[in-house]
Amino acid sequence: MKFQAPKGVSEYVPPRSNHFAWVRSTLESTISSAGYQLLELPIFEDTELFSRIGASTDVVSKEMYTFEDRGGRSITLRPEGTVGALRAIAEHGLDRGSLPAKVYYCGPFFRAERPQKGRYRQFYSIGIEAIGTHDAALDAEVIAIADAGFKKLGLTKYRLEMTSLGDATSRAAHRIDLVKFISGLDLDEETKERAKLNPLRLFDDKRDEVRALMSSAPILLDYLSPEAKTNFAEVQRHLTAMDIKFEINPRMVRGLDYYTGTTFEFVHELLGAQSGIGGGGRYDGLMSEIGGQDITGIGFGIGLDRALLAVEAEELQIPISFASDLFIIPMGEAAKSIALKYAAELRSAGFKVELAFGDRALKTAMKSADKSGAKFSIVIGDEEVTSGVVEVKDMSSGHANSVRLDSLASALK
Repeated sequence: MKFQAPKGVSEYVPPRSNHFAWVRSTLESTISSAGYQLLELPIFEDTELFSRIGASTDVVSKEMYTFEDRGGRSITLRPEGTVGALRAIAEHGLDRGSLPAKVYYCGPFFRAERPQKGRYRQFYSIGIEAIGTHDAALDAEVIAIADAGFKKLGLTKYRLEMTSLGDATSRAAHRIDLVKFISGLDLDEETKERAKLNPLRLFDDKRDEVRALMSSAPILLDYLSPEAKTNFAEVQRHLTAMDIKFEINPRMVRGLDYYTGTTFEFVHELLGAQSGIGGGGRYDGLMSEIGGQDITGIGFGIGLDRALLAVEAEELQIPISFASDLFIIPMGEAAKSIALKYAAELRSAGFKVELAFGDRALKTAMKSADKSGAKFSIVIGDEEVTSGVVEVKDMSSGHANSVRLDSLASALK
């Protein structure tokens, strides 16, 4: 039987895996430069942790990978990162130290949805959370960090959309009129039930007929309290001061129910239906909902798979490829020992070194050196073992120099 990867997973193999790693490390360095520290989180959590984040969403109601473990506990593979991060912050007391607590996480996430390009059942994300401070300047900085990450990747064909989902006062006033409006629509029973749980979800419905029905629905931005309106205006002012362009999208609803206040999404124009490359927002009340302190937070998640697709769609030059500094070809058993010894020493000095294995003929081994992309190559035979001197060949020019084995590090610089 020939085994294949499960349907709908994003899997990376060389050389594309090097491009994926570059996207990840570029975004990670941008995040860490703003003072965010790594949270290494479990891939699965108690199902109830995720069930609390919005029963009206497809993520919770239809897309979670949930199973019972050997102890009879209901376990779910993480479909998103925020609630797991908040659980860890509360459990380990990070919310009781200096605030905001600033953390980031990176890794695979899981949703049982219909696979298509840019939409996978196992996908990779990197995200940040800033917990414990309500400040429009912090909202702006979180957005700016994501924007800086995309710019560092070289992306240009994306836009930032944002809105405010208001405070409790704003949402309560809006809900009264929105529920009244929805009650007059001709909807199927399942949609009506979703609307009962969270009427805002209908703004996120992808069906054309529902979009048409909701086109004249009351907009939350028109119901913002004075405090929420002032806060949103300050966020926009800070972004403008940083020369970050944005568009107001009054109908934006993120895919999870916990968002409040500032909410945003980065949309790439070349990715078709799966155009969202990252987004996030503020979430007042979420920490207390999962058993922590009643403090606020804001964060974002960036899809690494889609970020790579965006880089490829813009045909950007990825400044990384796997290439060794030196390819060593040992000819004979004594030469193998010498090759292993110097390879280890050079690697410890920071060089990338590969060896030819399998007692291949010199001509075949040299072809492997060519294909490897190595900058230099050496052949170690009986004569080189005796003399301690090798010919270091520059693989691009073909020029060679005689170098003592114990001086290889200097020759490779």
